[in-house]
Amino acid sequence: MHIALILLGLAFPLLELAVLIKVGQTLGVWSTILLLIATGVVGILIVQSQGLQVARRAAQSMAEGRPPIEPVVDSFMLMLAGALLLIPGLLTDLIALPLLVPPIRRWIARWALRRLFKNADVRVETHEWRSPGRDPRQDPGTEGQPDNRPRGARGPVIDAEWEHVDDPKPPSKPVTDDRNRS
Repeated sequence: MHIALILLGLAFPLLELAVLIKVGQTLGVWSTILLLIATGVVGILIVQSQGLQVARRAAQSMAEGRPPIEPVVDSFMLMLAGALLLIPGLLTDLIALPLLVPPIRRWIARWALRRLFKNADVRVETHEWRSPGRDPRQDPGTEGQPDNRPRGARGPVIDAEWEHVDDPKPPSKPVTDDRNRS
């Protein structure tokens, strides 16, 4: 598998160059250069406008209390499409075009995530965090468990509210103590 990827990585630029030469012979050099510049500019504009939509969808998803997984994956696919469009070449542009169409992009994202999670080993660990000052004798089942609090948070915690009150004006006459006279 790794050798196939290496060979593909070496062969792809050569294939891209061969396609550019063939299109240049057919359309002409300047037409081919203009086509490459146009696909780059159009790709940047599409990615920019769709990127704003994805940001709005992510904010809306978080406001509704849902994790913004779909908008994040969507934005990743848009960035991939943008990078492919910026690379000079017609094959990379052809690969990027399906990523610019939202239904196709979502289908590709679902397919990629299914493959990723199918082959992934996902582990989730949880730790109980006891609040400072909580007595394990009052909460059975916590004896012998490690204290996972940060080092600075191991002392007692005092929950309080405060209000800053300005000092009253100083007295106009000095106060004297009558006991020290004599």
